[in-house]
Amino acid sequence: MSTPPVRRTGRPARRTVLLAGAASAFLPALTAPTAQAAAAAPHTGAAASLQPYASYWYPDSLPAGSPGAGITWRSLKSWRAATDTDLAFNAASVPLAPRFTPVPANTTARGGQARIQSLVSFGPTAGNPSQGSATADYYALTHWAYLDELVFWGGSSGEGLILAPNAPIVDAAHRHGVPVLGNVFLPPAAYGGQLQWTRDLVQKDAAGHYPLASQLVAVAAAYGFDGWFVNAETGGGDSALGAAMLGFVTELRRLAAAAGQRVTWYDAMTVDGSVSWQGALDERNQPLFQAADDMFVDFRWSPDSLASSGRGAEQLGRSRYELWAGVDVESGGSDTSVDWDAIVPTGAAHTTSLGLYRPEWTRNHLPAGHTPEQFHAADDRFWTGRSLDPSRPDPADTWRAPAVSVADRSTVTALPFASVFNTGHGLRWYERGEITSDTPWNHLGLQDRLPSRRWSVRTDGQRPAVSFDFADAWHGGSSVLVDGALDRPAVLDLYATRLPLGRHTVVEITHRADAGDVRVELAVATAEPGAAGSAPPYTYLPLPAGTGDGGWRTTAVRLTGLSGTVHALGVRLTATGGGPVRWRLGALAVRDKATTPAAPGKVRVTAAAGGDLRLAWHHRAPGTVRHYTVHRVLPGGRRRFLGATGQRAHFVTGLTPAPGERAVRFEVRAVGELYTSSAAATVTHPW
Repeated sequence: MSTPPVRRTGRPARRTVLLAGAASAFLPALTAPTAQAAAAAPHTGAAASLQPYASYWYPDSLPAGSPGAGITWRSLKSWRAATDTDLAFNAASVPLAPRFTPVPANTTARGGQARIQSLVSFGPTAGNPSQGSATADYYALTHWAYLDELVFWGGSSGEGLILAPNAPIVDAAHRHGVPVLGNVFLPPAAYGGQLQWTRDLVQKDAAGHYPLASQLVAVAAAYGFDGWFVNAETGGGDSALGAAMLGFVTELRRLAAAAGQRVTWYDAMTVDGSVSWQGALDERNQPLFQAADDMFVDFRWSPDSLASSGRGAEQLGRSRYELWAGVDVESGGSDTSVDWDAIVPTGAAHTTSLGLYRPEWTRNHLPAGHTPEQFHAADDRFWTGRSLDPSRPDPADTWRAPAVSVADRSTVTALPFASVFNTGHGLRWYERGEITSDTPWNHLGLQDRLPSRRWSVRTDGQRPAVSFDFADAWHGGSSVLVDGALDRPAVLDLYATRLPLGRHTVVEITHRADAGDVRVELAVATAEPGAAGSAPPYTYLPLPAGTGDGGWRTTAVRLTGLSGTVHALGVRLTATGGGPVRWRLGALAVRDKATTPAAPGKVRVTAAAGGDLRLAWHHRAPGTVRHYTVHRVLPGGRRRFLGATGQRAHFVTGLTPAPGERAVRFEVRAVGELYTSSAAATVTHPW
């Protein structure tokens, strides 16, 4: 699968999605390679800086010549975790969450059949920041409920072929129960691929083992992601190379399985060593499928070849849903014409699973200057369908969105649980309704567990519009906005859950009415709906008077009289003074008791170059930490938000002294699952 995978486009095999932005006090600039990169290899295209980036490698040998500006050439074979000075910035902090499948939101979505894999390019191979950047223009994937596997797609012959996903993406995916795979891309010769790189990958040591298989597993373990997508497309090989590749994949999967990791094989190279995209499971790729956990079937599939592939997988004792039928949406997105009945027929069992190539079209096709709201509108259209309501899909929609065929999943299973509906990017940063940074930003690792059924609204009247909104927020960068006539009461489904109910269980809601008078009731269901597409059996609890802060109101509802397990949470809204209304939901929390983590320990500056600094700290028990916040304390005591991260290291850039300031002072706080902050741990650094 070259980039793009359908060779009729003829464009070079290089990741071309670029992140806009410049240096700011919030998050890093996107310019220079890392200090690690400069130290790791003799070839470097720019002066070293402190900015950490996502890692990328060649298997062993490097290209001839010198890399371009901002690119570092390095060998995976020589990588060692102990000498990876950026590891603290790149290692994920969130373990893979278990998840469950509730009763489907509609009558066509199914659990236990087709799964969905997405191949996504989040940024360029080189110069992809480890911890987000200073722009809201980012592919902030939020529809994790329909995904089963994410591939961190990319690689190019001029930069590097093996990509480790950066920590924010892994943390967001893991929070929603989605495994993330790094990418091994051996490009076609037409796009600069060299057969030597394939030979490097599958080289054996004196004991007959494959050292780079062990290296790949070690990288994934150190970085905290879940395995590898192997895509060998460099032609010119022979049967000996094909046999070596089969041996390599076999050993990679064995080692990966022992480490709790996965391996996906792409349908390109065959067992005879040649590259011949089959578009099916057949005798030329069957041994490689058997060596891996699953296989991405090239776009050349037909209805007949998919049907025979599914049967073939079952004859091998495998599931047909371990085959991902590739669908290229890079250029057409939700306008792509697809033979859906060949993959996910409505009147029979699904044929195979679905592999979506480059769904970040939902961002990339938008005009320059687009807003986060425009991106999420396109993304909701892609994942939910034209109706924008998974409980009421549009049967006339030619784009069969994932929500129409695949049941959503949830990871909301334990207390405490909280969400401030942060999508992982924003135009500003808010804390308790106040702007503490006016710098645009993205950092997917800060994304909340988000409502899976966006947006399921049940009303006998006019359906209000529901969306993520970035004009105001309680915390983070976004809130949920309900906007419409509200001529009849409307119930907004928020979360499918499996939360245990205790004597002291409380639900807290932070909300605000921007226009109109709205009566808000908490909707709680302690059982599943009776059938797919049915409403949860909600009990409606009025919200008592709460405390206000800048128009926002926080109210606590005790779940007295309810017992068992909370299966669903929502809100019922009624316009008491007539519509229209604009109502915001800023936060939701479910808890038995309030908890606050301990302050971080041993905060220190680990490296500095002018106004660029690396900070690090230790976790101190007790208390679970969701993420850490970093503020600068200015002369006079005013605090300025610089950033947040799930890691115990953070990079800040572009700082300058305030008048009369001899040293810069930082405060680092631990933030718990309920968004309670610890006391500050401080460090100062002289100018």
